[in-house]
Amino acid sequence: MGKVIVGLDIGTTKIACFVGRKNEHGKIEILSMGKTESLGVMRGMVSNIEKTIQSITGAVAEAQDRIEGELKINTVNVGIAGQHIKSIQHRGIHTRTNIESEISQSDINKLVDDMYKLAMPPGEQIITVLPQEYIIDSEQGIKDPIGMSGVRLEANFHIITGNVGASMNIHKCVERSGLKVKDIILEPIASADAVLTDEEKEAGVVLVDIGGGTTDVAIFHEGIIRHTAVIPFGGNVITEDIKEGCTIMKRQAEKLKEKFGSALASESQENEVVAIPGLRGRAPKEITLRNLASIIQARMEEIIDLVHYEIRNSGYEKKLIGGIVVTGGGSQLKHITQLFEYVTGVDTRIGYPTEHLANNNSEVMMSPMHATGVGLVLKGFEDLEKSASVSSPEAASTGEVKTHSEKTRGSFFDTIIKKGKTWFAEEE
Repeated sequence: MGKVIVGLDIGTTKIACFVGRKNEHGKIEILSMGKTESLGVMRGMVSNIEKTIQSITGAVAEAQDRIEGELKINTVNVGIAGQHIKSIQHRGIHTRTNIESEISQSDINKLVDDMYKLAMPPGEQIITVLPQEYIIDSEQGIKDPIGMSGVRLEANFHIITGNVGASMNIHKCVERSGLKVKDIILEPIASADAVLTDEEKEAGVVLVDIGGGTTDVAIFHEGIIRHTAVIPFGGNVITEDIKEGCTIMKRQAEKLKEKFGSALASESQENEVVAIPGLRGRAPKEITLRNLASIIQARMEEIIDLVHYEIRNSGYEKKLIGGIVVTGGGSQLKHITQLFEYVTGVDTRIGYPTEHLANNNSEVMMSPMHATGVGLVLKGFEDLEKSASVSSPEAASTGEVKTHSEKTRGSFFDTIIKKGKTWFAEEE
């Protein structure tokens, strides 16, 4: 069957498990998908261990049931988000001893692995290390150094850090669900892989992934990731606003948003009315669609303002030829692109995860709400290819990739994990 990668999207509204493989054309085929309601996650962070384990187990079991053959899900790539996510820039240096040989993937891996050992403030850990550009013997602006000659290999890195506790909780939930964590991947980077083209990344583009609990932002320019941020508002706060503003139940507010919601009040007719059934014996409640759209627009403008602040803050506001690409469940709101263009003045389109998907995938998979899950599978294949190009024949033959815990071995985070495991062992 070939290599199979599993992506686990632990979101605020849903937990979804995607099992994918690459076909002969290099496109991703999603073999199966399982989805459950997310019960223990708030704003991208685990808030209840037992409920999260329950949801993960349900999603994985559903995906497992839909797989034909004897394939067993045991190792997953997990997405991480939350307000605690920060990004920093750092330069790393690796001096090569064998100057006769060309620079290989293993030289780059050594440079990246060193970055994972950087000293972080207490309570923070490195989640992902992304090389931006390389410098070989003071020659700047090199994007791909493999095959070149040189002694001193340097790189500018975009390093994503997060809260140790948040990562440990995700690790704990996945491992107690009977699975292994292959890697923890920042969700906006996974979504970007699924919905953006290489041309857009080259031209300069902002990816905005509006989820249930968070809105993730990733800015690319000249094919390199330049800025990442996680805004702690998503579709759930809009649902809460509708619930409060219309004094209705939360599930009714969610249905109202999905079916009749619009991000622009001016596009809704004043005389259009929706009747919501009243509670036991009470009269139905009538809500005008203009009123509903006004509530949604007010909150949506606040989220877009925060996204616009991140764009200005990155210093790339004037370099975004590719404009803004909106994805995630929240992008399915009517007139969302018009509101983005109105507030930011930047061209906007909806991002569908069709860029790398094979044509035989179902319509459901093409939904923007599955961008992160598809991206996690893509990221897994990217890592496999990198490991296969490492000069060591054993690594190439097994296609082995370092797990997240192997990358962080020896770091402050690794010490905390070990202590945590000891405490749990003692409790038992």
